[in-house]
Amino acid sequence: MKKPRVSEKYMEKVHPAIPDAYQKLKQGRISRREFMRFATLLGLSAGAATIAAQCGAPAQPAAPAAESGGAASTEEAAAASGAIKRGGTWTSSMQLQLLDHPARLSWVEGANIVRQINEYLTETGPDNITRPYLLDHWEASEDVQTWDLFLRQGILFNNGDELTADDVMFTFSEWLNPDVGSSMLGLLSYLGGMQDVEKVDDYHIRLNLQTPSISVPEDLFHYPGVVLHRNFEGDIIQQPIGTGAFLLEEYAEGERAVFKRRDDYWGMKDENGEWYFNEDDSNRLPYLDELIYVSTDKDAGVAALQSGQVNSLYDPRPSDYQALKDVPGLTVRPVSTAQCLILRMRVDVEPWTDVRVRNALKMCQDREKIMQLAYFGEGDLSIDAHVAPVHPAYCPKDIPAYDPEGAKALLAEAGFPDGLQVTLATKNDQQEPELAQALKELAAPGGFDIQLDITEPSGYWDRWTEVDLGITSWTHRPLDTMVLPLAYIAEAIGAWNETRWSDEEFETLLREAQGTLDVEARREIMCQIEDIMQERGPIGNSFWKRVWNITSSNFQNVQAHPTAYDLMYAVWDENA
Repeated sequence: MKKPRVSEKYMEKVHPAIPDAYQKLKQGRISRREFMRFATLLGLSAGAATIAAQCGAPAQPAAPAAESGGAASTEEAAAASGAIKRGGTWTSSMQLQLLDHPARLSWVEGANIVRQINEYLTETGPDNITRPYLLDHWEASEDVQTWDLFLRQGILFNNGDELTADDVMFTFSEWLNPDVGSSMLGLLSYLGGMQDVEKVDDYHIRLNLQTPSISVPEDLFHYPGVVLHRNFEGDIIQQPIGTGAFLLEEYAEGERAVFKRRDDYWGMKDENGEWYFNEDDSNRLPYLDELIYVSTDKDAGVAALQSGQVNSLYDPRPSDYQALKDVPGLTVRPVSTAQCLILRMRVDVEPWTDVRVRNALKMCQDREKIMQLAYFGEGDLSIDAHVAPVHPAYCPKDIPAYDPEGAKALLAEAGFPDGLQVTLATKNDQQEPELAQALKELAAPGGFDIQLDITEPSGYWDRWTEVDLGITSWTHRPLDTMVLPLAYIAEAIGAWNETRWSDEEFETLLREAQGTLDVEARREIMCQIEDIMQERGPIGNSFWKRVWNITSSNFQNVQAHPTAYDLMYAVWDENA
């Protein structure tokens, strides 16, 4: 049988930059995974990219299961063989906070509720490959400044209305409306406003970017970025209309959420993990009858999972992993991430307006000790930049040494020869107290007297952008050029730029990186960006977190996502 191939001529037709990446793959300069990420972002289907990667790459050992991406078509194959059992209830422990407008989400817990009802234009899987979701496909111009988005036809909202470009146009208008207060506004800052979003026809939207960006498909999977019905009025609990696989039956803040399966759900996945429109009623997603979330703190959630009262636990801490990893009947799925606990300083509030004071506190991080005390050593050490080793353009740098004497000297130079008392605010559900206590002790020899202000998560999230010194948990994003505009540019002040920091040179380089297709060239730019953040930026970052999905073993096709997303549409219960 002849082996399938994807010609370079066809790749060039999809986008002129793909053949060049293919040549680098053949030369061994980039990996199969890097080629697939690059080619799919520019519009090559995941199936075609997989074939090209297999044909073009130098011989290499097969990737281990944890790296190969996930069960792209386990549900389809199992359904065909009769292995799937329909029915059953999955119950998870996760804090349930106030929900209203999905575009304003600033925590993944809320997104895990909303994503069961509403869906995204694209989907970035556990393998970090981005595929069309509500979109059928997309096309990028040669300069990645014009993006054409093509919707699948025939998808219905749960109220019976068909998804069209009008819904997408409305959703973009909500994202780009400053009064809504969405982090999408900063993420999509390459759009100057709705004048740059064009409805071509009922299933075709064109984005005319002010500056080039390679990250558009991945930006569309940012967790507040669900597509809304054109008549949405601002409260998803009061108006739970979406295209998703489940129907919201109940939501009680701080108590519980209940979902029922949707009988007319549109989607299915093929062997390459790509979505297609399913017309087979006998093999229709979802498989579970019911999802239930119960709102508990982490300690109660661990006890409930140990006793079998719940089947999963949102974003387990390393201490939870230690307690649960050997419990019979539970399956642990680890994944490396760009999740982190950022020590952030508001540069518009004294004393953090002075870069010497900011750098003095950064110098008080004994990163190895902090990672051991706060996270059982389960992570990767970091410099003080929000760019992670899992990001394709990451530029390796030496880890700064712990230097309390240097910190004291900087404080004295800044006008604080007798030291400085500051208050550090954070929450208590993701090892922040341990990190805060470690930093308090490590910073004392450097001249900092740190007072701790630690609250329940809701007490921190209500004020997270307002405290002058805090520790904020930031979730994973597959590209560095996604997270940086969310938090460190002028356009994001008022949304997620909690530090109020902006830097003209940094922003110029970031725009250049966003429009640079070649990953090697983008890495050179990222080296400069990382230096700027380290030298004059507003954050300290001791380590990158490893995370786990821990779920009852009878649930199959569970995927460990680096952003702790609950992807429940294709999970089934073998005990149903």
